[in-house]
Amino acid sequence: MRVESFPVGPFQCNCTILACEETRSAVVIDPGGDADQILSVLSRHQLKLEQIIHTHAHLDHVGATDDIHKKLGGLTGLHEDDMPLCNHLALQAELFGLPTPPTPTIDQFLSDGTSLSFGKKTVEVIHTPGHTPGSLSFFVQDFGLLTGDTLFLGSVGRTDLWGGSQSTLLDSIKKKLLSFPDETVVHPGHGPKTAIGMERHNNPYL
Repeated sequence: MRVESFPVGPFQCNCTILACEETRSAVVIDPGGDADQILSVLSRHQLKLEQIIHTHAHLDHVGATDDIHKKLGGLTGLHEDDMPLCNHLALQAELFGLPTPPTPTIDQFLSDGTSLSFGKKTVEVIHTPGHTPGSLSFFVQDFGLLTGDTLFLGSVGRTDLWGGSQSTLLDSIKKKLLSFPDETVVHPGHGPKTAIGMERHNNPYL
């Protein structure tokens, strides 16, 4: 599997591109900004975009979705509970004094326990609410967990924005994410990667 992961946008969200080596089919996860950079990676590796999916609908995770979708297609996906956030990007942008990106069209609602395909690879969808009502994590075999803004190295996501709940977030982590083996690699929405075992034993919030 081909992997490219790099920070994008003013908040340096980790955008991840995963591709099936056999079919060159790709999925883009959390295209929060810098659409030209994301498009350049897809073009350079001659990848066919199948899916554009989001861990949640905060501005810094969906900012480049519309640009990429219009140029390359691909099915866009988000949990339905985050649609109010997706439909009010102007309010989010105003809160941080940033330009408002176009509101992306969402083609499919992603739900807990479903799987998405890109070539011969799959993404397993895990609903992990708390940071936002529709926050998702994604598990990809031979890569690990993409946890968005739910779980970080030594920390957890903030819950003081619209729809956030600390008790719900901690419940999501303990019941959903900590069920994975200790060696499972965690790729957060911001900052460096970690592992489930590292967080289980050292994260002060857990």
